[in-house]
Amino acid sequence: MNGLLELFDIVDAADRVVGQKTRSWVHRHGLRHRAVHMLLFNARGEIFLQKRSLSKDLNPGVWDSSCSGHLHAGETYDQAARRELGEELGLTKPIPLRPVCKLAAQPETGNEFIWVYLGESDGPFCLDPEEISEGRFLRIPDLQKEIRVGPDRFSPVFVHLWSRLRHQFLLHDTR
Repeated sequence: MNGLLELFDIVDAADRVVGQKTRSWVHRHGLRHRAVHMLLFNARGEIFLQKRSLSKDLNPGVWDSSCSGHLHAGETYDQAARRELGEELGLTKPIPLRPVCKLAAQPETGNEFIWVYLGESDGPFCLDPEEISEGRFLRIPDLQKEIRVGPDRFSPVFVHLWSRLRHQFLLHDTR
């Protein structure tokens, strides 16, 4: 969707809607808004990561959550999560998603309130080339190592999100 026409809800520090502006306006002025991130695991407990397209306006060409996106004006977090799975990964058949945490809007999240969801899918995925250049499943220990060695290869929001959640996946079976 064109960033000039895409409307976002602007929210206050308590995540209450206080207005609406275009995506470009919200990002240019650093206003609080909303997003979702989905972490999808296959039956072997590996996480699916996407590599952001080089045409993305923010963090092009780096690895990110399985699927993520902004909420459109008037949309709920759950609605956005389902929509993004279809748009980015081509998952039109619903998969169970479990909300696991909400991150506060702060510089580390790009001033986004973010609900993080967990789901399971082995694919197949039909990646939207405007959003994603490639995708891969990765074992958790391998992801840990890659972030430690090259954190700049990942979106800053994903690194922040993963730092908050990684212990869940190191200590528990995700299947």
